[in-house]
Amino acid sequence: MHINPYGEYAVQLGVSLFNSPPMTPAELGERCAGGGLVVDTVPSDADLVDTAAFLAEWATVVDAETDVERADILNGLLARASAYPRLTNHAGDGWHMHYRDPNIPLGSVLRALVSVGTALHLTGRGMNRLGRCAAEDCVLVFADVSRTGRQRYCGTVCSNRDAVRRHRARATAGHAH
Repeated sequence: MHINPYGEYAVQLGVSLFNSPPMTPAELGERCAGGGLVVDTVPSDADLVDTAAFLAEWATVVDAETDVERADILNGLLARASAYPRLTNHAGDGWHMHYRDPNIPLGSVLRALVSVGTALHLTGRGMNRLGRCAAEDCVLVFADVSRTGRQRYCGTVCSNRDAVRRHRARATAGHAH
């Protein structure tokens, strides 16, 4: 049995590729395979360029100020990226759903995968479950998969550093009186 491949891992792959962009087609392929995607084509320079362009568009979903704006932007990405849903056993490892045409380049696969995965993540967990790190000096993005849905930081390093900064600011303010 296959778990739907367009869920959490797809949005997390988008986050990973955005936060740390691959520098070569080979690295793109390795990162995709490491993220759970069956890469059945040789990644090219065009895939690298297409992926970077898509992720720049995808970041506008992250930075949307309202749920409606987020949905509108994501619907545009979905319209350009996805095809009718289809069953496939392309890797010979079990039937599962694809929301893209078969035999397309890796950059186009990622466009469909991350768009659909992001839509499923947001509709399943909450439209606010995608954001940028709250630390002042960080621009990384995160997909909130926490139980409470209150993630504000990209990870524990930024969270801890910001907590120390706030503590020191309070301590300094307390001594100013």
